[in-house]
Amino acid sequence: MKRDNHTVNEFILVGFTTDPKLQLILFMVFLCVYSVTIVGNTTLITLICNDPRLHMPMYFFIGNLSFLDFWYSSVYTPKILMTCISEDKSISLAACIAQFFFSAGLGYTECYLLAVMAYDRYVAISKPLLYAQVMSGKLCICLVIFSYTGGFINAVILTSNTFTLEFCGDNVIDDFFCDVPPLVKLACDVRESYQAVLFFLMGSNVIAPIVLILASYLFIIAAILRIRSTQGRLKAFSTCSSHLISVILYYGSVLYIYSRPSSSYSLEKDKLVSTCYTVVFPMLNPMIYSLRNKDVKEALKKTLQINTI
Repeated sequence: MKRDNHTVNEFILVGFTTDPKLQLILFMVFLCVYSVTIVGNTTLITLICNDPRLHMPMYFFIGNLSFLDFWYSSVYTPKILMTCISEDKSISLAACIAQFFFSAGLGYTECYLLAVMAYDRYVAISKPLLYAQVMSGKLCICLVIFSYTGGFINAVILTSNTFTLEFCGDNVIDDFFCDVPPLVKLACDVRESYQAVLFFLMGSNVIAPIVLILASYLFIIAAILRIRSTQGRLKAFSTCSSHLISVILYYGSVLYIYSRPSSSYSLEKDKLVSTCYTVVFPMLNPMIYSLRNKDVKEALKKTLQINTI
């Protein structure tokens, strides 16, 4: 049945639950997660900026990943916290567009940056003697700029196409933020051209980086197998393990949410998965790259010793 379309000025975010007690519990949980995310990412960025031993391409990219995670989480969590404790669940159309745009831009940028980090690990392991020469400061900066530029150009394409859809029925978003699946559910009719745009963006921002990452790791594995000593192989692999964990966690959840046709969207399941990559993973990344990294742990220990003197 065709639904009547009308102008939408605001949306209502359902969130996770309407139970006041559960909302309070969720507020405390998300507040703790967000606090750890802010402290963890700012600490890692500060260590990388201040410790000369961390002034290397690998840590330059890790610092940029922490910067992305800091803002990525900040796009969602403050609104989630407000939704949990406030009776007003509304979000204006302008705020919804802004949240949608920045979440897409930062998310796409992270896809590119993880691919860049895979290339960095490939050069470090396959060409260790030429690493400093190949991964020059100029190239590193250019790769980061490319990641941001590509990410936000594609965010403009996605945002402009999504908010030209005609919304009909109610304006209730069965989610905790403005995203493609719940907005598509509110659309009167999803054009084939819009589906084509989604597939194009999926290919250019997710599939293409995944192919580059897989290619890099094939060369990395080949280079590790050429190392004669077992200790040397383990050391080489340990430099990639943190990045590999981030790739699996991030791309696994993104592919689950966005690689399916709109007809198969399950918003209840999607809420849990999208919570992971929007709120939880930005908290975990600093732990992954610090707890598993000797240089970062030593830099943190040195900083704590200086501050206690």
